[in-house]
Amino acid sequence: MKSIATRELCAWLDTKLNATSFSDYCPNGLQVEGKSTISHIIAGVTASQALIDVATERGADALLVHHGWFWKGEDSRVLGTRKSRLASILASDINLIAYHLPLDAHPELGNNAQLARVLGLIPSNETAGPGNLIWLGHMPGARTLGEVAASVEKALGRVPQVIGDAGMPAGRMAWCTGAAQSMLTHAIDAGAQIFITGEISEPTVHLAREANVGFISAGHHATERYGVQALGAAIQDTFGIRVDFVDIDNPV
Repeated sequence: MKSIATRELCAWLDTKLNATSFSDYCPNGLQVEGKSTISHIIAGVTASQALIDVATERGADALLVHHGWFWKGEDSRVLGTRKSRLASILASDINLIAYHLPLDAHPELGNNAQLARVLGLIPSNETAGPGNLIWLGHMPGARTLGEVAASVEKALGRVPQVIGDAGMPAGRMAWCTGAAQSMLTHAIDAGAQIFITGEISEPTVHLAREANVGFISAGHHATERYGVQALGAAIQDTFGIRVDFVDIDNPV
């Protein structure tokens, strides 16, 4: 079985994702140091206890996730579930590797790029919003908000929450995975008729209605399953080490 030094893999990932160029809400890269070499990675969306348990059971050397730990503004004390998670990963000597905004933004492996692939969206190579995290484009064959919502439901395997009349036109579209509902204003300013993201909040509904823009909340987890899978596949192809994606169910 092939293996790679942990530091070498993390250096490659940092470069691949241009991680140092982002001002993020958490540290990117190696968050918890484990074994010095890696031959088996468990990839997933979030470094939850359930994902740690799977990695431990399968004898993995590392977790690769989009949502890691040590978020800004959190209580930094090691108490409760934080203690349990940290104790588990240290006991098994598992590396925790996480990339947040760098994985959202990557032009090929990122969440926005991969969501476009899964939904059949055609990017226009235009971006908008903070950090240029909003992508713009269109969905070939979809003429209305209702048709777009049906495509999203089929592709992601979950019923999205949709704001707007089903007959609203689906021309210029914008998307940003995860919790990007606060970016709706930027999508509107960019001329989008429909905005797809993961989450929705109370003010979002009023803004979408008043701006006459269709809004699709397709699920934070559901929209961000694909970037880490693509990144894991790139690692496997480049270094020949085993990477298994594990989807821990999350309805949000």
